[in-house]
Amino acid sequence: MRLKSFHAPTMGEAMRLVREVLGDDAIIVATREEEGVGVRVTAAVEESIPVPGMPAINDRYHNPLAPDPADQVTDILFRHGLPADLNQRLMDSIADFDAKDAQTLLAAALESVFTFQPLPEGRFPKPLMLVGPPGAGKTLTVAKLCARAALKGRPVGVISTDTVRAGGIDQLAAFTRVLKLRLMTVEDPLALADALDVQRGAEQVLVDSAGRNPYSQADLNDLRDFLVAADIEPVLVLPAGMDPVEASEMARAFRALGARRLLTTRLDMARRLGSMLTAAHEAGLALCDASTSPRAAEGLTPLSPTSLARLMMPGSETSERRAKQTGTHA
Repeated sequence: MRLKSFHAPTMGEAMRLVREVLGDDAIIVATREEEGVGVRVTAAVEESIPVPGMPAINDRYHNPLAPDPADQVTDILFRHGLPADLNQRLMDSIADFDAKDAQTLLAAALESVFTFQPLPEGRFPKPLMLVGPPGAGKTLTVAKLCARAALKGRPVGVISTDTVRAGGIDQLAAFTRVLKLRLMTVEDPLALADALDVQRGAEQVLVDSAGRNPYSQADLNDLRDFLVAADIEPVLVLPAGMDPVEASEMARAFRALGARRLLTTRLDMARRLGSMLTAAHEAGLALCDASTSPRAAEGLTPLSPTSLARLMMPGSETSERRAKQTGTHA
């Protein structure tokens, strides 16, 4: 008996796929429905019945206990809580892709649907300003980027515009003191332009920003004033584990201000990455890096299709560390 899983937005569409692929003799083994995600139907057909598009018995299906990589990918995407339409697009992208393991197949699906642009580790012509809602982990991520540059001996400039939040400057100042970096603080866009001129010799200039409410036009206008003060690239920072719809709406708001990359924090504290993928897809953002540790000196991972697929796999290294992590997370 051969088993195959089908994913669709509705039960009716899933059953139609079952009949089209396996025929009328298929037996429904299991169904699973989750609001906002879709339906997964697992069906079976006797080995003696030829199935169009399915391999013959003498290939990878000769072992009834061997998992089908495509079915494994379907399960992984379902578990991460992706919306049904995005889930289906990823699966459609690998319909004709032959892979012997689920991780390779998942990486191929991610590569076909998403863009990956890790933050540069060397010289970059534009200052990078980390933007996002309050509590997303921008300050700690700036510290991680500073540590990454310092460990490679690359000069980096650090500026903070987060002069409103209690302790915002103090937290970043503590990190920069350890790294023996000069931290400049500015309160308005004109001062930011002057500070960027001072830091012109650095290979990279990193700018921490105050958390902005993406649903407050006043907050967004204030952030826009800082961004237009100089030629700055805003990088959106969002934590993992959010509601996918909420994350998408936030991502679109910051995309309108010029953000083109999404950096995701707190992967060590989230079991589902659907919000990250949905936000990137809906807002048209490139996935850049991910924070997988609360420690400033480590845990910033450049994302690629392969590295993201590895993080999404059951039993990944990040999953195993989650229960061990404590402290301030980003």
